[in-house]
Amino acid sequence: MKTATIQLETLTCPSCVQKIENAIKSLAGVEKESIKVLFNSSKAKFNFDDEKLSVEDVEKAITDLGYEVKRSQVKSK
Repeated sequence: MKTATIQLETLTCPSCVQKIENAIKSLAGVEKESIKVLFNSSKAKFNFDDEKLSVEDVEKAITDLGYEVKRSQVKSK
């Protein structure tokens, strides 16, 4: 398992947080209970199995919703 932090372009409303959380939850390989999308800092944090999913897959799910990803950081858990 690895932990990822994705810095997003500024989130404008709480429904943005919910949309992004739901998109990440829909991906196989994400530890669902670890997902935290932080409105004030515009960050998404989660644990994932890097054998099933890449951080790029998560970034694509977010950008497909119309949100911009600034940068990502991945650490071994």
